[in-house]
Amino acid sequence: MPKFKIKTGDLVQVISGKKDNKGKQGKVLRVIPETERVVVEGVNVVTRHKRATMQGQAGGIEKVEAPIHISNVALVDPETKKPTKVGYRTETVERNGRTKTIRVRVSKSTGKDL
Repeated sequence: MPKFKIKTGDLVQVISGKKDNKGKQGKVLRVIPETERVVVEGVNVVTRHKRATMQGQAGGIEKVEAPIHISNVALVDPETKKPTKVGYRTETVERNGRTKTIRVRVSKSTGKDL
């Protein structure tokens, strides 16, 4: 299963795709690693028709976000609010007397932590 630099909760911008979606920014609601897709809040909204149930509830039309390919989105730098690439920096942290090496996500354009 592939690892991605985009995580749930990140602010991303659509960089390619449909004209009405291109340039939109939104929060990642879900990452689907099996199909390499992400669901972004307010982007690629499609209409779903719901069937009426036996309990007398009427069916209806609901709008939901459909997944888009992860290559069509870029992480947004929180400082400049523009899309950026993601890099990693390793840090050594001491906790409870033990030193541990952790990876920190960093914006390539500004060098700030994400």
